[in-house]
Amino acid sequence: MSNEEIAHDFFNVIKVYKDGRVERLLGTSTVPPSTHPENGVQSKDVVISQEPAISARLYIPKSAATSSPQTKLPLLVYFHGGGFCIESSSSPTYHNYLNTLVSEANVVAVSVDYRLAPENPLPAAYDDSWAALKWVASHFDGNGSEDWLNRFADLRGVFFGGDSAGANIAHNMALKLGCEGLVGVKLIGIVLIHPYFWGTEPVGEELTIPAAKREYSIVAFHLPFDYRIR
Repeated sequence: MSNEEIAHDFFNVIKVYKDGRVERLLGTSTVPPSTHPENGVQSKDVVISQEPAISARLYIPKSAATSSPQTKLPLLVYFHGGGFCIESSSSPTYHNYLNTLVSEANVVAVSVDYRLAPENPLPAAYDDSWAALKWVASHFDGNGSEDWLNRFADLRGVFFGGDSAGANIAHNMALKLGCEGLVGVKLIGIVLIHPYFWGTEPVGEELTIPAAKREYSIVAFHLPFDYRIR
């Protein structure tokens, strides 16, 4: 078998080769955490789990450094987009966006870095995102492992947000939270930006996608309904 034989070619986004190799054509650039020179937002990366590998980038606004210990800020848990298969919490797109959002909204943010398909097909992204939420919830009494969440985040004022696949994750995490609950966490609302949902039957422009690619997408990326309610 040639190393260049392609099993699935998703336009200019991702190629999956027959030998199992995955080539990402977009969403691989990263930037380090920083203190934004203009708005003063600080960010840092934290490890949530070693196995599986789950991490997040945390953000606090400039106001957090000067606020009193009794003043807590709303918490936004953000899930990045990318069709479940590209991008990360450290990509320039999401780092720049969260810097601006945290500054303008005056919130603390946790940008979740979940495992990507097709190496880790669903429900890996959902499992990782729920694990990240449980980690966030462990700070409800101010005794969690991450000082920024202990000091600055109000877990009684939580929002979920995401775009594209991340909006799909935010939606499903809200459903799961409603069914199972997380001690100390009160979800106020969710923000869905260009949400990506895929049903079992193709609709609209999905009808023009070749059957083989459509079947692969459903296997790699579709959320079984029973996962949402278990």
